[in-house]
Amino acid sequence: MSPTQTTLVQVLPLAKDLDENKVTPGVLGFIVFAVIGAAVWMLMKSMNKHMKRVDFEEQPAEQPAPGDGPEKTGADDDAPARTAASAPPKRTG
Repeated sequence: MSPTQTTLVQVLPLAKDLDENKVTPGVLGFIVFAVIGAAVWMLMKSMNKHMKRVDFEEQPAEQPAPGDGPEKTGADDDAPARTAASAPPKRTG
């Protein structure tokens, strides 16, 4: 008898003892779950390394240089007239 046949003869009686209504993920399910967990861990480690390399400093908004044109120090006198002219007419009724 070959070693494969000997193993089958010994294992087959054990298979009949198993409950056919019980479903378990088994070793293959554990291996797949472990591989997915290891992949997530490696991705998080890589992301952390890349995020540490980021050096972001927000630049201030561009401000006009002094002397680039007339600066208004007071309120704009014709602003209310422009606002009123561009506003739609009010409905009555």
